[in-house]
Amino acid sequence: MTANNPVAGNGANISASQVKELRDKSGAPMMDCKKALTDAKGDLDAAIVLLRKRGASVAERKAGRATSEGAVASYIHAGGKIGVLVEVNCESDFVARTDDFKELVHDIAMHIAATDPKFVRKEDVTAESFEREKDIYRTQATATGKPAQVVEKIVDGKMGKFYEEVCLLEQPFIKDQTVTISQLIATKIGKLGENIAVRRFARFKVGEAAETVAISKAEQKAE
Repeated sequence: MTANNPVAGNGANISASQVKELRDKSGAPMMDCKKALTDAKGDLDAAIVLLRKRGASVAERKAGRATSEGAVASYIHAGGKIGVLVEVNCESDFVARTDDFKELVHDIAMHIAATDPKFVRKEDVTAESFEREKDIYRTQATATGKPAQVVEKIVDGKMGKFYEEVCLLEQPFIKDQTVTISQLIATKIGKLGENIAVRRFARFKVGEAAETVAISKAEQKAE
């Protein structure tokens, strides 16, 4: 069988070119791509969804593992007006030196430069910030004259959007709006086989008096 011949499985004929296309789009290993395409009966979009779900599953299993290695990366926006430093951790120096990990760290730094998140995770949002925003949304919703129970539903919906605006892991990735930063990291965890976590970042912009500095309070346990 040549490299370009279709491979049959579960009623689907999966060609090497299909596997390559999925790998180029997802970055997942070839065998994982082949299995996802087979399970999805050749549907590329469905296979991408399967890979993301499997990556999230692997990420969940590894979430408690200590990440004491990693890298610090910088990103300077065109023109030198915005600069970012970000620390992303993994479990081993071997993974930290891989091109996949370096690409992830660079992409995260670039994303931070573009979107200016204020926190790493939802859990890092301070009580003060949370209550301040919630009070603003409740005041706005109450002004519409809607019943109290409707107002609370509106507030809950707006708070979900608030997390997406200010928390790095909740934001849609600027290079692919169909995935969040959390899902992007989960995909890399599935591929590299190690826990990966954003530890902290700082963002500076020329002319602004205060910089954005965020440090995750995530707790990790060594195995």
